[in-house]
Amino acid sequence: MLIATSAVAAPKVLKKVPPEFPSAATKKGVTSGSVKAQLLIGPDGKVTEVVILEAAPPKLFDKAVIEALMEWRFEGNGEKQTHELKLVFNSED
Repeated sequence: MLIATSAVAAPKVLKKVPPEFPSAATKKGVTSGSVKAQLLIGPDGKVTEVVILEAAPPKLFDKAVIEALMEWRFEGNGEKQTHELKLVFNSED
């Protein structure tokens, strides 16, 4: 039995920008969280859109994740691509 998860390999990341830990989270006493996001990547490797799929706690890290992921760059393959990833937040005091 063959199970295909993806027809294409994950796009190669050329530039990663780590999201900032939001001050709003610190103020609320939140020390960790995670966000699962889907990236829409243009033919040139630039991220064209970020869609938040899951977030814990909800909404708290979304803006930081979107701002950071929009700065990411991937190796362009001449076609539009989508890629999902999960970012985990931990505040280190």
